Amino acid sequence: MPPTLASLVHHSALKLTVRAGEDRLDVPVRWAHVSELADPVPYMEGGELLLITALKLDAEDPEAMRRYVRRLVGAGVVGLGFAVGVTYEDIPAALVEAARSEGLPLLEVPRRTPFLAISKAVSAAIAADQYRAVTAGFAAQRELTRQALAEGPEGLLTALAAQVDGWAALYDASGAVVATAPEWAGRRAARLTGDVERLRERPAPASSVVGGPDHEDRVELHSLGAGRRPRAALAVGTAAALGTAERYAVHSAIALLTLTTERSRSLHAAEQRIGAAVLRMLLAGQQDHARAVAGDLYGGLLDAPFRIMVAESDAAQAGLVTLTEAVEAAAARAGEAVLVVPEGERLVVLAADGGAVVASCGEYAADREAARKATTEEDDVVLGLSAPSGPIAAAAAYKQAEQSLSVARRRGRVLVEHEQLAAGSVLPLLADDAVRAFADGLLRALHEHDATGRGDLVASLRAWLSRHGQWDAAAADLGVHRHTLRYRMRRVEEILGRSLDDPDVRMELWLALKATGSE
Repeated sequence: MPPTLASLVHHSALKLTVRAGEDRLDVPVRWAHVSELADPVPYMEGGELLLITALKLDAEDPEAMRRYVRRLVGAGVVGLGFAVGVTYEDIPAALVEAARSEGLPLLEVPRRTPFLAISKAVSAAIAADQYRAVTAGFAAQRELTRQALAEGPEGLLTALAAQVDGWAALYDASGAVVATAPEWAGRRAARLTGDVERLRERPAPASSVVGGPDHEDRVELHSLGAGRRPRAALAVGTAAALGTAERYAVHSAIALLTLTTERSRSLHAAEQRIGAAVLRMLLAGQQDHARAVAGDLYGGLLDAPFRIMVAESDAAQAGLVTLTEAVEAAAARAGEAVLVVPEGERLVVLAADGGAVVASCGEYAADREAARKATTEEDDVVLGLSAPSGPIAAAAAYKQAEQSLSVARRRGRVLVEHEQLAAGSVLPLLADDAVRAFADGLLRALHEHDATGRGDLVASLRAWLSRHGQWDAAAADLGVHRHTLRYRMRRVEEILGRSLDDPDVRMELWLALKATGSE
C-alpha cells in the first residue's frame, strides 16, 4: 500500500496532529512538497501533501484562506501540513475553518519535526511500496512461468486470474475464445469478440480498455505476437484499475503467452512442411509413404473419408491468411486434424468429410458472398471443394477440387463443391468467353447465309439436332417438307465443310447453338 495521511499521522517520530478532515486520512500521498508561495497550484500535479509555514500568507484572513484552500483542493492536493511555532504559534482559526469547510485534511506539524523528516517518511514509504510491488511482481512472474510450463496457457490464465483477483481469457487469431479462467468468465469473454476483432486490425503490440465504472468490470485487451499481425489476444477483467503488482503480472503473462504463440508458430511452420510432403506423396499415389510420414500428426485424418479444398487468390494474400486462420481455428475448437499447405497464390486444405473445417469453409464462403453483394466488389479468394475421398483416390480428389475452383471462377462464385457439378448441368459452363467466341466463329457462316434471306439454316440445324436427325419430325417442327430440310442440311455441310454424320461435329454444333442462344 502507498503511504496515506493516516500512516503519517500514526508515524511515531513525526508527532503530527489532525486539525481538520479527519474522515479523509485514507487518501494516498504521492509526494510531500514544501512551498511558501501564495499560489503554489501551478506547480502541483495532484496527490501531494503540501507543507507550509504561512510565511507569505495572511493566514488570519478568512476570505483569503477560503480562496487558498479552495484552489488547493481544486488542484488535487490531498493534505496540508502547517508548521506551528515558526510564523504562527498555532494554526490560525481562519485556516482551520477553511480546511474544514472544504474537507481538506489539515495536519499540525510541531516545531521539533522538520519538513525534511516528513518528506523522508513519505519517500521511504513510497520506495517500500514500490519494492513490495516489484517483489510481488517477480513472485507472480515465477508462478506464471511455473504454471505455463506445467499446464500450458490454461494454467497460466488460472494463475493470472488469481494474481489480479479477476478473470482472464485467451483468444486465437480469428478472435474466438480459446480458454478462460475461472470457467464462469467464458460468457463474459465471448461478448468481447467484437472488441478483439477491432484490436486485431491494429499492428501489434496493441491494447485497449473496455468497460469502466458503469460496467460490470474493467477489461484490458492486449494483442499477442511478435509480428505486425497479432497471433492471439489476452483479456484481463478486474473490478478496478490494476495496481503496480497486478500490472507486473499482466506484463509477465503477455510475454509468456507471446513466447508460447511464437513457439507454436514455429512448430506450425514445421507441421506445414510435413503436411506439404504428405500431400505430395498422396497425389503421387504413395499412400503408404504418406501414412508413415504423417504418423500421429495427420494419421487419423488419412484413415477416414476426407475432402480436398483448393483456394486461390489473384490479389494480396490477406484473403488466404484470413481463410487459413478460420480453418485452423475451426479445427482447434473441434479437436480435428487438418492439413493446410500454402502454395504461393493457392492454399490446399485436406480435412475430414462432414467435420468442422469443411463447415467453416462454407461459412467463410457465405460471409464473403454476402460482403460482395453489399459492396458490389469481386472477391479475390475462390474455393473449390472435392467430393469425399480416401488416400487411394487423393489425386482424383485434388483434380475435382481444381475443377470446382475453375467453375467457381467462371460463375463468379466464392465456393463450388464438386457434387454441385455432378448434380447440375453442363450448360452454365458454356458461359465462358472462350466457349462463346468459339461458338460464334463456328456458326458465323450460317448466320451470314441466313442474313441474305436465302434460307433458315440455323433454325433448321437446331430442329434437326433436337430431333436426333429424324427428318420427318424435324421437318414437321419447321413446317417444311422433309426434302427441303434435307437440302438445307446439305447446304450446312457445304458451308461449314463438315459432315453431319460425325457425332463430334453434331455435338459441337449443338453446344455452339446453346452457347450463343441461337434459335
